[in-house]
Amino acid sequence: MPFRSLNSRMVEAQVIPGQRLFSQRGAMLAYKGDVSFTPSITGGQGGVMGMIGRRIANEATPLMTVEGSGTVMFGHGGHHVHVIELTGDTLYVEADRLLAFDGSLQQGTMFMGSQGGVMGMVRGQVTGQGLFTTTLKGHGAVAVMAHGGFIELPIQPQRPVHVDPQAYVAHRGDVRNKLSTAIGWREMIGRGSGEAFQLELSGNGTVFVQASEEKL
Repeated sequence: MPFRSLNSRMVEAQVIPGQRLFSQRGAMLAYKGDVSFTPSITGGQGGVMGMIGRRIANEATPLMTVEGSGTVMFGHGGHHVHVIELTGDTLYVEADRLLAFDGSLQQGTMFMGSQGGVMGMVRGQVTGQGLFTTTLKGHGAVAVMAHGGFIELPIQPQRPVHVDPQAYVAHRGDVRNKLSTAIGWREMIGRGSGEAFQLELSGNGTVFVQASEEKL
């Protein structure tokens, strides 16, 4: 289901009969046509067991199902919105960053310890993002939110990218991530640079970075 950027903070989705999409509840700004909005009791795909898994993982953002025929404009909180097209690959993103996504995408959760081991778990605690993250896989579009706009940084083999954990939004591709530290005596006495932790992403893919260290 296609998304079209109207400006930096709004997207328009084409709603096609027989297909559906999910969005954050209350994110509809306007619509045209015969479109219905119903709370998604299961919070997306995967049925009841998927819902239980996401709630246990604290990745259960309230969603609604959008169906019918027409166009719907989405935005939320004045946050910047970026559309990511998936072509069979997987997007790793925090649930509260999701504005809307194609209902055909396979939704899941991933334990952060599986990417970065113990430091992956430490990363979840340092960034406040928890021990799990949401995954979306397949062919379709995802609209994600951030503060201050996005940039896409390519990740190439042997050339890792380091990102402030608070500025990290999402990543895609065959990417490993871990938390690296640069804590020295200056940090210990409160005279450090303020960049004691960085998120290192290596492999082959793309990381999406927001222009702010503020969480949603």
